[in-house]
Amino acid sequence: MRASEMIRKKRDGVALSSDELRFLIQGYAEGKIPDYQLSAWAMAVYFQGMDARETADLTLEMVRSGDEVNLSSIRGIKVDKHSTGGVGDTTTLVLGPMVAACGVPVAKLSGRGLGHTGGTVDKLESFPGFSTSLSIDAFIQQVNDIGIALMGQTADLTPADKQLYALRDVTATVDSIPLIASSIMSKKIAAGADAIVLDVKTGAGAFMKTEERARELAEAMVRIGKHVGRRTIAVISDMDQPLGRAVGNALEVREAIETLRGEGPPDLTELCLELGAYMLILGGRADTPEEAKALLRARINDGTALDQLRRFVQAQGGDTRVVDHPDLLPQADEVIAVKAKRSGTVAAMEAETIGLCAMKLGAGRETKESTIDHGVGIELEKKVGDSVQAGDTLATLHIRKGGPVAEVSETLQSAISITDTNVSPPVQIKGVVTPDDV
Repeated sequence: MRASEMIRKKRDGVALSSDELRFLIQGYAEGKIPDYQLSAWAMAVYFQGMDARETADLTLEMVRSGDEVNLSSIRGIKVDKHSTGGVGDTTTLVLGPMVAACGVPVAKLSGRGLGHTGGTVDKLESFPGFSTSLSIDAFIQQVNDIGIALMGQTADLTPADKQLYALRDVTATVDSIPLIASSIMSKKIAAGADAIVLDVKTGAGAFMKTEERARELAEAMVRIGKHVGRRTIAVISDMDQPLGRAVGNALEVREAIETLRGEGPPDLTELCLELGAYMLILGGRADTPEEAKALLRARINDGTALDQLRRFVQAQGGDTRVVDHPDLLPQADEVIAVKAKRSGTVAAMEAETIGLCAMKLGAGRETKESTIDHGVGIELEKKVGDSVQAGDTLATLHIRKGGPVAEVSETLQSAISITDTNVSPPVQIKGVVTPDDV
């Protein structure tokens, strides 16, 4: 086989065989195929696409390029959840304890953040003492003991995907549905889940800016799951404005605790119940979304979900007092209100700009070497559809002394549009894609 022949075939819109994709991806991972040839192939994929079988084969070859986590010794059906990313995306912190409290084991590998705010690992490290440095054996034992564990992703999962993504990033081929779908699904499959629930974000603050593109990605990932024998369901959700009200690590942990108490923001609560319902269905705990949501609400109302968070934090070395006393979380030096300059109704909130404001305060990483400040961030006092009077607080900055107050306040003001007409809040759940739909 020759890489040049595969580039030509894909350029001409011909599907590559399983053996050809194996040769291409494994050869690249082993350093036998140079960057310039895989770049040419990726550009051909960008223009010609891949069919469902090709995309599934590509996904499996990226899985086979590294280690696979074997979770077979964990009792029950392991259901993983993945979000395509957004601003204020606190769902994992709520879903993990809530779903585990319903009897579905949660064995999750998560990463650190690069961009707006921290990743799930960074957020959990807001709990003093919390550690995600577990061995696989300890990870599995903890899930069997208490129903939930979370550890950092290992460097040996899907190395071919990491290499290919780095190449796509510098060759303008990131925005390809088959390549995005196979990248996400390869990591989920390698992490050992039996079934997968995907939260595909759409809107100004999401990677998929339009609902049409988000659905296309959701369907591609569900097809991959179907082809490789992993039951997969995708929920398409709104990211035109930040999810919930908190943007920043400790602030999001506090909001997760409030949500597990039944006191969380309506949009975050709605999305967590939707995602959690499909996790319970795939985990064999419920037959319908309505039945599943009733179980989840019951675990919130009777305090079991919050107690599950407490057990989770304790098992991983964190200070459990934080669950009952969130004021023990890292704090900023100053809290500064950003006021509305006019009256009206909040018409739009630029999620990405708000996320970048939080990063400017120190809540996210501009580079992999950047240090996260767990205590800083932004709390939104108003959301789209809320009425505002001039002088009302639109948002609160949690900031360090000497931080960029004026710059962030001005940018935040420009990211929140106020109109004289009534505006309805956005629909949070845009759609659901199941294996039957593809």
